[in-house]
Amino acid sequence: MTVQTIRAIRTVSQAFALACVFAGLNLVTSSEVAAQARPDTRNYTCEQAQALVKQRGQIVMNTGPSTFDRFVANGSYCVEPHAVTRALFAPTKDVKQCNVGRRCVERVNPRSNR
Repeated sequence: MTVQTIRAIRTVSQAFALACVFAGLNLVTSSEVAAQARPDTRNYTCEQAQALVKQRGQIVMNTGPSTFDRFVANGSYCVEPHAVTRALFAPTKDVKQCNVGRRCVERVNPRSNR
C-alpha cells in the first residue's frame, strides 16, 4: 500500500467514526426532545388538562418525573374490540387527583357492559 492509500483509509475511518458519534448524539437529543415535547399534567390546571384530552381525543401525557399515561376522551379511541373506558386520574397544578380523561381497559366479560 502506498502512503496516499493509507492516509485516505485513515481519513475515511476518522470521518466514519465522527459520523457515528454525531448520529449517536442526535439519537439522544431526539429522544430527549420527544420526552420534553410530551405535555405534563402537572403543568396544567385540572380543567386545562381535561380540555386538552377532549380537544385531541387521545393524548399521551407525562404524569410524573418518569411516568406517563394515555388519556382518551371516549371509547371510540380504544383499539381493542371489546374495550371499555374507566376514569383516569392524574395530578395537575391545582388538583392532586384530577379526572383528566379515560383509560381503555379490556372488558372482563365481553357479553356484558362491565
